[in-house]
Amino acid sequence: MNLNHATRLLILGSMISIPVSAADLEISITNLTHGNHFTPILITAHDDASHLFQSGEIASPALQKMAEGGDIADLATAAMGNNEITVENPAMGLLAAGAKTGGIMLDTQAMTHLSVVAMVLPTNDAFIGLDAWEIPTTAGTYTLNLNAYDAGTEANDEIINGGGMPGAPGIPAAPGGDGGTNGTGVMDTSSNTNVHIHPGVLGDTDTAGGMSDVDSRIHRWLNPVARVVVVVK
Repeated sequence: MNLNHATRLLILGSMISIPVSAADLEISITNLTHGNHFTPILITAHDDASHLFQSGEIASPALQKMAEGGDIADLATAAMGNNEITVENPAMGLLAAGAKTGGIMLDTQAMTHLSVVAMVLPTNDAFIGLDAWEIPTTAGTYTLNLNAYDAGTEANDEIINGGGMPGAPGIPAAPGGDGGTNGTGVMDTSSNTNVHIHPGVLGDTDTAGGMSDVDSRIHRWLNPVARVVVVVK
């Protein structure tokens, strides 16, 4: 078939104007810790200018609420108000140590980046974090290992007292029922109030006293703490 110059230009122009097709993702998240739980998980697909959190920056009130008490509602509301695509609580509650939630389907539409957060329990303000990962345009399976971040909003006193409201000292709970009581509190002298890599809990082995209500034999970790596998279709 012979095409004249004008026709070839028209076809070329049409090809250039076609937008990049959206990616269909299948996501799974695994808790890699020895004895910690993740609170409800929030996944968002968004543009390159949006963030649920940023390392080295002050935590937003919505991030603080999630990191200290596991409540993702304000982060999800803000994301939806920004026309982001969200998946909330895919594990239908807590994700226990060693557990995996899979089969999470996400149509990214025009969004180009992916973020994930969830609080780590029992901690004061630790959370798993994936910040604005650029979604590949090539189909395949991609494995991401996530660190735990410290929101920098609360001292890591390691006292389990039901505290989960923003600004209220203490840890909401040890979901496995394996925390201690009557801890005097760990002295946290860090002045870093920005989001940063979490140093991990200190803990102790005194379940009825000591300085910490966190059990060092169960709840201590080394990064990474979570694995996210993304299948781009």
